[in-house]
Amino acid sequence: VQLVESGGGLVQAGGSLRLSCAASGFIFDAYAIGWFRQAPGKEREGVSCIISRDGSTHYADSVKGRFTISKAKNTVYLQMNSLKPEDTAVYYCAACVPYGLTIIAPLDDWGQGTQVTVSL
Repeated sequence: VQLVESGGGLVQAGGSLRLSCAASGFIFDAYAIGWFRQAPGKEREGVSCIISRDGSTHYADSVKGRFTISKAKNTVYLQMNSLKPEDTAVYYCAACVPYGLTIIAPLDDWGQGTQVTVSL
């Protein structure tokens, strides 16, 4: 199983970025894949999750209305609009499970991630 993130960068507050997660080595449609992020000095948190089986999507409250997760073939995207400085973090994609008001990663298996930096 391999997930490779890309698309991060430096953007001003209010700007947009689109992250991509390319998957290989498994039956992509059988899994829920999502995005997580980790800011310096903070724990990793679930941002968004898309359930391949029915296409349902889940978001952390902090990004609802600003971020949109989608998938096409073996790639999952995260469109991030109206970015804020507090969105600055390393973003990772991984298998995900919506759990109450949170999104958790059932497998402790992380790639390199992609850095997103939002400046004032």
